[in-house]
Formats: sequence, structure tokens, C-alpha cells
Amino acid sequence: MSDQHASESAGSPVVVNNNTVDAVVAVILFVIGVVVIFEARRLGAGWADDGPGAGYFPFYIGIILCISSLGIFYQSTASKARDTDAFVDREQLGRVVSVLVPAAVYILGIKFLGIYVASAIYIALFMIVLGKYSYVKSVLLAIIVNTVFFMMFEVWFKVPLFKGTLEPLGFLGY
Repeated sequence: MSDQHASESAGSPVVVNNNTVDAVVAVILFVIGVVVIFEARRLGAGWADDGPGAGYFPFYIGIILCISSLGIFYQSTASKARDTDAFVDREQLGRVVSVLVPAAVYILGIKFLGIYVASAIYIALFMIVLGKYSYVKSVLLAIIVNTVFFMMFEVWFKVPLFKGTLEPLGFLGY
């Protein structure tokens, strides 16, 4: 039984198939190849008096990328051997999103709260929401871990890390 049918029989509908993802990746690789070709031509992709120009080898790498991506695109869209199994079903996508969205919010939090405070909040919430740990254990561990990191970087190594635009740890004098 294929992965697609296994996912559907388990009650989680398929969100996207392998051949669709392959086609999207092929298009992205093709665009990258075209950019490499144009930039290599701008640098000088020809043969100069003293040997190959700065863009000579990148130009051919770009051509290889474009040709390869066209092959991948054909194989994923028009070939009889294309892989139509499930790439991800709804349940799997939900798990990925449950990690990806908090990570994106964490990165944004670093901008305002700094790496130490944002990391403490991220660790605590991750433990509480996804790990189902108690509030006390989660908050305590998040504070301990980030205190150790603060001591290691700021005090012992004398390597200041970003404190955030709001500088919530400004009262510490670091």
C-alpha cells in the first residue's frame, strides 16, 4: 500500500504529493540557475587573456543547475514514473507547524527581548505546551538554562549577545 493510501486510511488527508514538491523545488533551482548564469555573465564568463574569467566556472554551474532542474521538472510532472505518494498529510503538517510557528515568533522575540529572555520564554512555553511539563518545572528550567548561558557568554567569555531593543536585562549592567 502506498504512503498516500496509508495516510488517507489513517484518517489524515494528504496535503501535498511528492511530485508537486519536486516540481516546486525544480522551479526554484531553475531560478537560482538563471541568476547564477546572469551574474556569471556580468562578471565575465568568457576566456580572458590570462585564462578563464571570474564568471567562467559559475556560468557552467548555472547551466548545469538549469538543465538538471528541467529534468526534475519533467520527471515530476510529465513522466510516467513520477512519484505521486504523499509528501505530507494534514497531521504531519500540523506537527511541523506546531514547531515552526513558535520558532518564528521566538526569532521575532529576540529582536525585542534579546536572546536570553526570548530563549527562556521559548523553552518554558515549549515544555508546557508541547512537552506537557508542569509550569513550575518548565519556568525553573528555562531560567536556569538561560542563566547558565548568560554567565558563560557575558561573564566568563566576555562575549556580549544581543539584549533586544527593549533591553529587559538592562538593570544587570551588561
